[in-house]
Amino acid sequence: MRPESPEHIRALRVYAPGKPEDQLERELGVKCVAKLASNENALGPSPLAIEAIRNVAHRVHRYPDGGSYYLREALGKKYGFDPGQIFLGNGSNELLELIARAYLTPGTNAVVAEHAFLIFKIVVRLVNADLYLVPMRNLTHDLEAMARRVDSRTRVVFVANPNNPTGTMVGRDEVEWFIDHVPPEVLIVLDEAYYEYIQKPDVARSLDYVRQRDNVVVLRTFSKVYGLAGLRVGFGIGTRSLADDMNRVREPFNVNLVAQVAALAALQDEDHVRKSVALAVEGKNYLYGELTRMGVPHVPSETNFILVKVGSGREVYEALLRLGVIVRPMDGDGLSEYIRVSIGLPAENEAFVNGLKRVMG
Repeated sequence: MRPESPEHIRALRVYAPGKPEDQLERELGVKCVAKLASNENALGPSPLAIEAIRNVAHRVHRYPDGGSYYLREALGKKYGFDPGQIFLGNGSNELLELIARAYLTPGTNAVVAEHAFLIFKIVVRLVNADLYLVPMRNLTHDLEAMARRVDSRTRVVFVANPNNPTGTMVGRDEVEWFIDHVPPEVLIVLDEAYYEYIQKPDVARSLDYVRQRDNVVVLRTFSKVYGLAGLRVGFGIGTRSLADDMNRVREPFNVNLVAQVAALAALQDEDHVRKSVALAVEGKNYLYGELTRMGVPHVPSETNFILVKVGSGREVYEALLRLGVIVRPMDGDGLSEYIRVSIGLPAENEAFVNGLKRVMG
């Protein structure tokens, strides 16, 4: 006899993170030349954030501010919300888990697009709720189909916009139609981790929807454009009652001291954000051109990564590994013909292109 977890826990697939550089060297004896697997900001964190980390290092024997007071105040000022409407988490992944814990129970369901962010599916199954998967249209959320899938037991609908791993975005008119057609008792979660990278003009007015509706919450992160993925800071904006629910179910001190001060500093460095976006746009345009010349299909992206169709994604991923280039295979997301490549520094992007040319002949 031994302790045994419930069936819905045993059914969860362990999340496979991107392979670290030192692991690649240890396993294959190959020096990493380009880590392009995890959609990180290749420019790194803001110098202001680095300085803030240095200045707070001597205080890490103290617990952090459990309410993240100064960071919530700064976010409220930046986005025009009462700080009481803002809640924070250990990355936006924790925010998704908090939402699932607060609003989903066995017998209820959540609606998710088929190739949407993998964590949506994990957090729904974690609380033993039912998961309704809706096929995408052209690798993009089909919001009409998702609205039709909502029933009397639906409590949450998750939408990643732009979406990871496809990089696609749903435009303003579609999002507004969707919000009008989802019942007010169903929570609409707009996960906008890549919001700052969007270049299309028809961006959904997500924060206006939060002001106008009681059932919309917007999630964003410091892990991407702000370059703080290693510190894990995400934030959500919703109604005061929703934020109160999040604070009821979260762990105390869930955002650490270093993360709070680094995020607060990074928020002030708008120039670093502009440079980070420009680097991503320049890198995408370079990769679009090279992939087109190679005849390799790819999905236009509103993020800092590109989904690339290569045939056998797993085989190409492993072949690139042996060349010191780390990308992300997509078979675990049901996209076995694809790899996902993050935008890196120019030399890293070139290493990927050269590696792909060798691998694909």
